[in-house]
Amino acid sequence: MSVKMESVYTGEFLVSEGNNSISREQVPFAANLIMEPGTVVGKESATGAFKPLDPGASDGTETAAGILYAGKVTDASGGDGVIIARLAEVVDSLLIWPAGITDEQKATAVDQLAGLDIILRSE
Repeated sequence: MSVKMESVYTGEFLVSEGNNSISREQVPFAANLIMEPGTVVGKESATGAFKPLDPGASDGTETAAGILYAGKVTDASGGDGVIIARLAEVVDSLLIWPAGITDEQKATAVDQLAGLDIILRSE
């Protein structure tokens, strides 16, 4: 018997957010990405485009800048999407972190999110 695992649904990781969508921001995304809701994202300094957090980078994406609200696929030209940018509580176990992230790197990113008033909660 096989068990099918479902991905996280749009906004499923949210516990609460600010009124009137104040927590959300429409932002540009880098080209050629496939991301699931709950992906922790960073912002490239040179282009202003968002992409998955990369703690080993030095282009701005090493700093957590929000959490992807809905799944996103971009083509060669990139595209816009919505992130949780501020004032929210999220379920820590439903967030998507980069493969190989260390405990220290994750703790740093959690602190960066807290600086945006995005607080991680246990289920």
